[in-house]
Amino acid sequence: MVGLGPAGPELITSGALATMTGAAAVFLRTSRHPAADRFPDAVTFDHHYERSPTFDEVYRAIVSDLVAAAAQVGSVAYAVPGSPTVGERTVTLLREHPGVTSGEVTLAVHPAVSFLDLAFDRLAVDPLPAGVRIVDGESFATDAAGDRGPLIVAQCWSQAVLSEVKLSVDPPPEGTVTLLHHLGLDDEEVREVEWHELDRSLTPDHLTSLWIPHLAPPVGAELIGLDELVHTLRRRCPWDRRQTHGSLARHLLEESYETLEAIDALSALDAGAGAAGRRSGDRSETRLHLPGRAEEQAVAHLEEELGDLLFQVYFHATLAAEAGRFTLADVARGVHDKLVSRHPHVFGDATADTPEEVAASWEEQKLSEKNRSSVTEGIPVALPALALAAKLQRKALAVGMVLPDVEAEAGRVAEGVSRLSDEVRADGSDGGLGSGPNTDGEGGRADRAETLGELLFSLANVARSLGVDPETALRARASRFRASVEQLG
Repeated sequence: MVGLGPAGPELITSGALATMTGAAAVFLRTSRHPAADRFPDAVTFDHHYERSPTFDEVYRAIVSDLVAAAAQVGSVAYAVPGSPTVGERTVTLLREHPGVTSGEVTLAVHPAVSFLDLAFDRLAVDPLPAGVRIVDGESFATDAAGDRGPLIVAQCWSQAVLSEVKLSVDPPPEGTVTLLHHLGLDDEEVREVEWHELDRSLTPDHLTSLWIPHLAPPVGAELIGLDELVHTLRRRCPWDRRQTHGSLARHLLEESYETLEAIDALSALDAGAGAAGRRSGDRSETRLHLPGRAEEQAVAHLEEELGDLLFQVYFHATLAAEAGRFTLADVARGVHDKLVSRHPHVFGDATADTPEEVAASWEEQKLSEKNRSSVTEGIPVALPALALAAKLQRKALAVGMVLPDVEAEAGRVAEGVSRLSDEVRADGSDGGLGSGPNTDGEGGRADRAETLGELLFSLANVARSLGVDPETALRARASRFRASVEQLG
């Protein structure tokens, strides 16, 4: 086994040349190499690449042919691109071959200059103190999972490989990465590119590799770290050790409301920014947006509250795992599979062109999966009243019920408010809660409570028709009112 080096014949070592000259037969893994023309009489294995559907089958066929040739002629030189000790799968397979492990065939590997020598020179990087890792482009998604870099990605031989590398990283790295193409040749390129341009900057081939100096913390690694933290807290913190699903319930509710509050704050800023843009006549959705201090604080607040909420999910999953019920992996797998099955228009053959069609399909899936007799099954009765009304109305639409439009509901609201106003004037009450003789001890007369319930239900339907969540809208109004009250003392 010898190496042809990473570029032209000038990088082939004298030892490799001597070995190939003295062998009874010379084989090249491929003729697609800048130094291959130096050996016009050598036999190549290009035909295996053309016939075999996978690289693994190609490499196994090459190994089989080499062992057979060695048994027939006695001495075989096999030359590979670069160095046989770097990223050469056929070397691994040869070392594992029964003929080699039994001693029937003797294998001698002669190291050579590899593409890494040229790459580190062009990058001006010493791989030892930098802690560089080398991964294969075709297995990047798994080999580089959880890695922070720096990385050399070898064998980026096609745009498809570069695209897979690009799509497997989330979030994308900051700054630029470097494409290393045809190092040591006259058309050598060392090109810095933005991550989104990775698969569009040049036409790669078997002499293309990639340098990634730094990767952002991967989502998976951060989630694993949080899972380990929760387990540590359960072992070492007296308070965390004492908790149960029941004792944590109120914390889950509180964190949910705090998250909603953070969402409302950010949404209010977003709505204000949109209104300002409309007033200025700027209709562009892609204009440069520079966040102010208030937005930065709101974003940081939402990030923090989502973290607190996520901690609650992890805590409950840990308690369940300790009881042998289910694990965090079961939770993640379950919601993943459910979302896939609920989106047949994305992952299957179904079609859904509008949000309404998606919602209807979702409800059909739920009825089928959970064997429910009604779409209202599973709706918590403890939901806040406005949220309950809005959810029931959405469910009604999903099963084909026709609800009054905005104009009809507005008429009902106006009529109901007028009727209540007339009743208050007629009985001499000033309208305050419990202020007149007609109260029932529970906040008002039953007939008035029913009328007001109808009004609120109609308003919830108006909000739905306008694309507004009534619970969120009322909470935002209450928040503004609260601020007004606080200003007065």
